[in-house]
Amino acid sequence: MRVLAAMSGGVDSAVAAARAVEAGHDVVGVHLALSRMPGTLRTGSRGCCTIEDSNDAWRACDKLGIPFYVWDFSERFKADVVDDFVAEYAAGRTPNPCMRCNERIKFAALLEKALALGFDAVCTGHYAKIIRDPAGNPELHRAADWAKDQSYVLGVLTHEQLEHCLFPLADTPSKAEVRAEAERRGLSVAKKPDSHDICFISDGDTRGWLADKIELTPGDVVDETGQKVGEHGGANAFTVGQRRGLRLGRPAADGKPRFVLEVRPKDNTVVVGPERLLAVDEIRGIRLSWAGAPLPEAAAGEEFACTAQVRAHGDALPARARVVGDASAHDAELLVTLDAPLRGVAPGQTVVLYRGSRVLGQATIDVARSLARPGV
Repeated sequence: MRVLAAMSGGVDSAVAAARAVEAGHDVVGVHLALSRMPGTLRTGSRGCCTIEDSNDAWRACDKLGIPFYVWDFSERFKADVVDDFVAEYAAGRTPNPCMRCNERIKFAALLEKALALGFDAVCTGHYAKIIRDPAGNPELHRAADWAKDQSYVLGVLTHEQLEHCLFPLADTPSKAEVRAEAERRGLSVAKKPDSHDICFISDGDTRGWLADKIELTPGDVVDETGQKVGEHGGANAFTVGQRRGLRLGRPAADGKPRFVLEVRPKDNTVVVGPERLLAVDEIRGIRLSWAGAPLPEAAAGEEFACTAQVRAHGDALPARARVVGDASAHDAELLVTLDAPLRGVAPGQTVVLYRGSRVLGQATIDVARSLARPGV
């Protein structure tokens, strides 16, 4: 196949490209420039898509003997990922920018351009697996190394996109093996730290970064009964489950810490309460999509058993789900009932459904309900 290898400048994408070359594919490497003013150096494992990353990607391609290009996706990235991130926080939600980047940049804009240029597939260093069902349809599954599995952040991929995805690291038993392979191949990124946190907030200070993008207005912090217990500098900078930075003027009656239960941007209020009230039993999701063909019972609007995961490194918990509306329509909703309560689920996060190792699909959380707080 003609394969476009997305080269982030890290060890995973370098080894994935090397394996694609070794498999006999005609491979071209491309690094995505996602900022017009990238930093020149990383700080440990913080930040990505820097000039340093671009140079590392070029060196890897040079070592593999494949062509290398840099494509400027900065305007698309700002509009589809950065601006979306700001808008979601301004609305009192907690977004996942990695999901948006995979959905709208790496497997939408990049894949679209790759196919237009005659490539058959896009290759990345994600830890996930594509398996064909008996009818030949692609299914997205967890990687062999569940500790490094990245299927959660790929849950936004559609059937059409999965048809053109290549994940060479799918069956690799550990990240240590990937680094050892990079060392054997003479790739300079063999010992490069993994990136983490939000790539466009390289210092990790999300609150400080948002302060320059969202007008933060002081307001009240109230407890679960509506009693004022403090003040905040801007409700949009808080997220459900947060404990630090509340600066409450009145301690809880039981003397225990309080957590953010709800953010209400319309009246600029932050609701706090005891940890037990963070438990969520029911989730309503919007912007539903399926990673491959939906289950027959889901398409029929029937309840189906699954496991649900709401964080990239969280556990997938037993649940039951049902689609409200046409399962193939963009305005369909997903109702998920958890068998056991889950703590600290925030609107704006993504719920990804699994059956065994298979990713069924995903939805953006619109409402998270707790039986302990009826009516909320």
